[in-house]
Amino acid sequence: MTLMIVGVTSQKGGVGKSTLTRLIAREYAAAGWNVKIADLDIQQGTSFSWQARRLQNGWEPAIQVERFGTVSQALSVANHYDLMVLDGPPHATAGTRQIAEASDLLILPTGLALDDLEPSVLLAHELTKSGIRPEKLAFAFCRIGDSDAELDEARNYVQQAGYFLLEGCLPDKVGYRRASDEGRAPTETRFASLNAKAEALAQSIIDRATQITAERAA
Repeated sequence: MTLMIVGVTSQKGGVGKSTLTRLIAREYAAAGWNVKIADLDIQQGTSFSWQARRLQNGWEPAIQVERFGTVSQALSVANHYDLMVLDGPPHATAGTRQIAEASDLLILPTGLALDDLEPSVLLAHELTKSGIRPEKLAFAFCRIGDSDAELDEARNYVQQAGYFLLEGCLPDKVGYRRASDEGRAPTETRFASLNAKAEALAQSIIDRATQITAERAA
């Protein structure tokens, strides 16, 4: 199986970056892929701590997580896996472009407010201006409220900016937070409706990653 690298990065914290990282890793691992999360947030190590809770509670599939100080350190072991998910720091850094360069697909999680959307789109613009192909970028809505009007406005904002928007979204629900506290991914909550929403977003990510890698191989 050819190595796939998916990066998840954001311009600001609190928009669901690590939540998406765990969602991606869990769904591919459940499908039999050999997966590793590279936790590049060495100060907080959110994904690393989540893995410890997952191991303590015996959740399957087991997901490998390792902390790395740099992107190059993570990439040095990437060939041992089918998928590496690069969980970037909570703010854009010098390493953000390295994550984008290394990734087959780069996901930018964002909320619906302009305070979230504007910096996320600006980051996408900066990356494309630096030479990153725009089709490699995909926006994901996370921690959203229940306003359909706000959701439609946010969709239009991303699409008018010229970027791909993943289908599905993760609402801001206690069930997802409780699952994370127990080392579970968003598709492993105690609520079927929440799992279904997470599964829809995960499938959109899988479909987009598959499309991009197929085009690259063609």
